[in-house]
Amino acid sequence: MTTSRTPKPLSHPQVPVQAKLAAAWTSFMFLYIYVDYYHLHKPNVIDNIQAGVVFEFPITPALMTGFLTLTAIPSVMVVLSAVLPARANRITNLVAGAVYVPVTVFNAVGETWEWAPFYVVSIGIELALLAYILRSAWMMPRTIAAMADAASTTSRQ
Repeated sequence: MTTSRTPKPLSHPQVPVQAKLAAAWTSFMFLYIYVDYYHLHKPNVIDNIQAGVVFEFPITPALMTGFLTLTAIPSVMVVLSAVLPARANRITNLVAGAVYVPVTVFNAVGETWEWAPFYVVSIGIELALLAYILRSAWMMPRTIAAMADAASTTSRQ
């Protein structure tokens, strides 16, 4: 005889770690882009861009390619987090997450104390998302079978 359990009201089904990682990278990507967008509202930023300078760097094809790469990686990580096999998924998320910690902190270099609240909030949230990504990837089961076992065990509780 089999019995079926009726779900408790407002029960929360287990979300696969791949979906959690994809969601975290999506949040990181949106925040990363919007911080850059809001940065454009600071005094003299647009003037410097029109003069051909970003931060201290002349605007060149190499610089723009670098910026594109920095923006593309989180975008691609959304997809990779959802589709890569367990081992590759774990390694890719650990590497990308670790690379973005110093990249994120670098955004505050050269800023004045006047803008500290903006950067504390934006960088703080980005670092929290990266910490979540790194922890989730580190704790991720090493195989798809282990992920399925973990999900089925959790859903039975």
